[in-house]
Amino acid sequence: MSVPPDDPLYRDAQLAQFYDAANKWGVDFDYCMALAADAGSVLDLGCGTGELASVLAESRKVVGVDPAAAMLDIARARPAGDKAIWIEADARTLRLDERFDLIVLTGHVFQVFLTEEDQRAVLSTIAVHLNPSGRFIFDSRNPALRTWENRNRHNSLNRLDHPQLGAIETWNEPSFDEATSILTYENGFRVLATGEAFSGSAQIRYTPQTELAALIEDAGLVVEQWLGDWGASPYHPAAKEIIPIGRLARS
Repeated sequence: MSVPPDDPLYRDAQLAQFYDAANKWGVDFDYCMALAADAGSVLDLGCGTGELASVLAESRKVVGVDPAAAMLDIARARPAGDKAIWIEADARTLRLDERFDLIVLTGHVFQVFLTEEDQRAVLSTIAVHLNPSGRFIFDSRNPALRTWENRNRHNSLNRLDHPQLGAIETWNEPSFDEATSILTYENGFRVLATGEAFSGSAQIRYTPQTELAALIEDAGLVVEQWLGDWGASPYHPAAKEIIPIGRLARS
């Protein structure tokens, strides 16, 4: 496996404080809440600031796992943060000696694993921790759309409200490596009231659906449904998202 990325965008507390303002509760969380309706236990791999995990934990056992301590500090401080179990760990090597009814990776977490070996390791973690009747779900952006093209700081500039800092400006500048299918991007934030600016970079990998399907099968998992968006539309080659929902393969 490759060396774990030290992405300051998630590990630096000054940058982590902007995550929730830039990534609000969305249809992905709504879908996972519905999927978890009958689940007695949930494993949230790459739980970030724990917004989804803490709500899920109000009525079931939930373990939230993330390698970034700065993100988990925010998760623990949530109003329902004491209801979930938070673990600082790498999803590629995690072994908890227990199984779950549902395993979720939201927010395109699967894409932070930058090599095929790393992706295989994460899928193995899913297989090891899934109940025989349990399900998994994750999302990955469709590389066929090439949404990074022509995106820059100027045309990505956006204004948001931060609950503590007030109005902020955000922007994003990506750079795609065709040889590795890895996108390096820098996210920036500026607090309008003070003029303070912060920025940090991170990397994600784009994997075609056919390659994901083969990796999932190799991990001993079966996809029961492929979605093309969080509105539950079926996957197709021009879909925005690649979202597998599956289970353990039956021997």
